[in-house]
Amino acid sequence: MCEVNPEYEQYVIKENGKKVLYVKILRAIYGCIESALLWYELYAKTLKGMGFKLNPYDRCVANKMINGKQCTIAWYVDDNKISHVDPKVVTSVLEAVKEHFGELVISRGNEHDLLGMKITLDRKNRNIIIDMEDQLNEAFVMFGEEVDQTVTSPANKNLFTTYDMDSKELGEVRSEIFHSVTAKLLFIMKRARPDIETAVSYLMTRVSKSNEKDWEKLRRCLGFIKGTIKDQRIIGADSLRDLHVWMAASYAVHENTRGHTGGTMSIGRGTLHNKSSKQKLNTRSTTESELVGVSEYLPYDLWQVNFFMEQGYDIRNNIIYQDNESAIKMERNGRNSCTGNSRHVDIKFFWVKDRVDKKEVRIEYCPTTLMLADYFTKPLQGNLFRRFRDVIMGYKHMNDLLLDPGFLLKERVS
Repeated sequence: MCEVNPEYEQYVIKENGKKVLYVKILRAIYGCIESALLWYELYAKTLKGMGFKLNPYDRCVANKMINGKQCTIAWYVDDNKISHVDPKVVTSVLEAVKEHFGELVISRGNEHDLLGMKITLDRKNRNIIIDMEDQLNEAFVMFGEEVDQTVTSPANKNLFTTYDMDSKELGEVRSEIFHSVTAKLLFIMKRARPDIETAVSYLMTRVSKSNEKDWEKLRRCLGFIKGTIKDQRIIGADSLRDLHVWMAASYAVHENTRGHTGGTMSIGRGTLHNKSSKQKLNTRSTTESELVGVSEYLPYDLWQVNFFMEQGYDIRNNIIYQDNESAIKMERNGRNSCTGNSRHVDIKFFWVKDRVDKKEVRIEYCPTTLMLADYFTKPLQGNLFRRFRDVIMGYKHMNDLLLDPGFLLKERVS
């Protein structure tokens, strides 16, 4: 600053032996937390002044009834999505926003670019299609090595194996590349490629201590992406009144013998939300691991219900599917269904029963071979992997899981 303007030198002081110059920022600096907050407060206040009401469960979504129909604005910083059944209403809202913030770059129609996503509205089939091929190609460039082999799944059965005395740690440069590529895949998977979530969720646990084995696991994930890079995510709804949720857990699959939670939810075609994560404590049985898994994933389900409610859609049926009948009994009956092997279970995991008693959720049994959440608890392979992936990515309807009765008799491959 002093080189640019020597007049500032008179204001330089020393703190702990270091030269310091305090300046007053006249305009917000992009990327600062306080700047983001100031912008949010300004924009939210502007929308409220236009008659919009914020959704308390996602305060970057605002609604207003116009001509008897709901107008919704969702935004991320200064990127907005505005919707209403009448295009003229959208135009009037855009004009009102222009009055406050000047000219806008506007995209209308069925195809949009938003935050790295190419979003297509398939009005004929009432679906949304999300594509991030360009972002995936950037990940290959960042990786810096040729990925010349395609594979049929993002991870092999040894995905969760971390202990290997012969595997050397990555050097500083490759470790940074590993971190960057994995973080980019994390951004992509949450938006367009939920089919790689199990692999990426594990890789993210290794970014601070990655080794050669981890590098090969990342390469395999990229190999799967290379063979499916044209694949797009499809999301559609049968109804905004029925929410279907699958929850599962794998017992003691990690090096420290902790379990792994998987959860997913759908309103018809494709999935709205998915979770694949290592559990935060050790459990003594499959049943306890399932109970912990439900406790970890249920908050996402309840948030989705509350969000829909504030958008004007009351969920009539909030159905949770599990494949462990002992866990289901504990969730329905609480301590009354605890045996000597489960009396130690922490009381906090029985809050699920309270939600069941209040009829906020209904828990039903689902056969293991139809347990969609298993996709996020372990690196599945073969026919079961392909079958679940088709449903998760939206290529098949969730009801298609039931169309092959013989599938119930087939052995699960993991």
